[in-house]
Amino acid sequence: MSAAIATEFATRETILSWLAEVMDPEVPVVSVLDLGIVRDVQWLDDVDSADHAATLQVTVTPTYSGCPATEVIAESIRQALYQRGITQVQVRTQLSPAWTTDWMTTKGKEALRGYGIAPPVQMIDASALLGKRAVVPCPQCASRKTRLLSQFGSTACKALYQCQDCLEPFDYFKPH
Repeated sequence: MSAAIATEFATRETILSWLAEVMDPEVPVVSVLDLGIVRDVQWLDDVDSADHAATLQVTVTPTYSGCPATEVIAESIRQALYQRGITQVQVRTQLSPAWTTDWMTTKGKEALRGYGIAPPVQMIDASALLGKRAVVPCPQCASRKTRLLSQFGSTACKALYQCQDCLEPFDYFKPH
């Protein structure tokens, strides 16, 4: 498919369906759409005179500003679109508003759970002195008897917990 044809037929919905196939490199069961980091896609008005292709701009907000996977994700997005005939892709990083786990889809949260990572949960007020804490169900056995082992898990966006019933350690995708 030529770039001109791809531009003519690639609607926003089509592009989003293609991006739904781009998986997060750190959690390969969650797409960049289900993770909620794709904020916008739009065709820019400028046309490259060399091949008469319009530029597709994909705006992403990383899970946190120092996320080491940001460039890998951007390149994966470029490659997925290039493979479908879109040769001019600009991946724009937008840090404000900051990404929040509220942007994750239900499908994404379920995929995390199936992969053994507890998805983010609502915080509850434990007490005025202790502040807020999360009751994090175990992704293996669903027990709510879990404990925090470390504020940082396999990546900075996760915490390390352990189930007190099945004794399995697991990552928890921290809400923010």
